[in-house]
Amino acid sequence: MEFYVEEGKEVDQNCSTLILPALSIAYESSSSALSLVQQRSPVVKGMMVEYAKNLANFAAANGKKHVIILSSLDFGRWHTIDLSSGLQIFYLSTSGMDGTDEDCERLGWNRLQEYNPSQRMWKYLNSLAEGGSMLEEDLPFEELGDEDYYPSLPFAALFSCLKAKGLKVTCLLCYCSEGDNIPEAFHLAEAASKLTGLSQNEFHGNEAGKWIIPFSWKSVYGPPADVSLF
Repeated sequence: MEFYVEEGKEVDQNCSTLILPALSIAYESSSSALSLVQQRSPVVKGMMVEYAKNLANFAAANGKKHVIILSSLDFGRWHTIDLSSGLQIFYLSTSGMDGTDEDCERLGWNRLQEYNPSQRMWKYLNSLAEGGSMLEEDLPFEELGDEDYYPSLPFAALFSCLKAKGLKVTCLLCYCSEGDNIPEAFHLAEAASKLTGLSQNEFHGNEAGKWIIPFSWKSVYGPPADVSLF
């Protein structure tokens, strides 16, 4: 996998924090010491770990110290649903062996309870990240169970491979359903800005929360329904 910098520019070694939506176009803000990568196409089936390794090599080689991964989770997999306080952020961090992080806890987020580093799929993923030669399809067990769901997701491969490179990694996760996920996108963006200490007063958008809304979002679900029909 190759990485290309926009003509006339070079990677800023001082941008030590990389924000990586697991959903690529690379953006940098030298004033905030941030780099942002947006993946614009799915990874080829069976190549997720290899892709994650390449991305981890890129991050380490370009002076990144902290990688923040943003990802959605399937709402149908949420076992203890509690929407009394609105949308919630879950996290996973390399700061603690069990995935905990003091900064994330201080911000009121909950660790992803399903993370278990001794669980077979997480152990297998870590083995691949640390140089194991087995192919992703050649699992050492015959069937996948519910406990294998989370480590099979893209964010898990990224988390494991970046961790194997000695980088600090924080995954910010939000459960969402099919359909309009714009509120969840705002929620994850706000969480990332809190974790990096970026004040929303620095934003220059003209929508709620001062975020700049992509023009394409305005037509995702078509125009509003004609109220005269009701």
